[in-house]
Amino acid sequence: MKNDKVSLREWIKGHHPSAFLLAAQFILLILYAVFDGLHSQRAVLSAFGGLILMLIVWVVDRSPAVNWVAWVLAIPAFVLSILSAFLDSPFLLGWSAVLEAVLYFYAAGSLIAYMMRDTWVTTDELFAAGATFTLLAWGYGYAYLVLQTWLPNSFYNGARPGEAATFVELLFLSFTNLSATGLGDIMPISVPARVVAMMEQFSGVGYVTVVVSRLIGMTINSRERKRH
Repeated sequence: MKNDKVSLREWIKGHHPSAFLLAAQFILLILYAVFDGLHSQRAVLSAFGGLILMLIVWVVDRSPAVNWVAWVLAIPAFVLSILSAFLDSPFLLGWSAVLEAVLYFYAAGSLIAYMMRDTWVTTDELFAAGATFTLLAWGYGYAYLVLQTWLPNSFYNGARPGEAATFVELLFLSFTNLSATGLGDIMPISVPARVVAMMEQFSGVGYVTVVVSRLIGMTINSRERKRH
């Protein structure tokens, strides 16, 4: 029986949790495209979001970060997200978004530490590079959701002036801002929203400059060593 447990543990370690996390986030994007705007389906998104949170904890456990911190953030965030979906409570939604933003940023920082500690590049670290980018985008997306919930006039919705942006629209703003593509009909107009947007721009440039360029450099050096 003990050998079975060891084999299962080794099987889990042999697969790439960062790849599972990245795939789950893309699936969640598809679910948002199907269900966004339908209040009756928010519980489905909240439930799948809970799976994402568990995957984040799994990824953090593979990194140098302290595992219990991730669980302390993930459990109440999951509970509040489910309650806010069923009760339609802006108060619960705001606090759920706060915890989820902190958890995503914590996981992103943990993955960055995980990628920076080696002098060679593994397959899991390459998946972690993509997963970290999405974690940062989701973290800032939830930060925008907090601002919109607590400061309703923080964003201008170009597609539907006068209406609040959906989470997908805020997430779209986050991805375009983090990647510096400049697309967007959702604009931050309050001072706090613009400050957060500037912080995200700095994070995106810093991530590409420091982390991604380092991984590319180590990959090139590794291939050069193999040739010689």
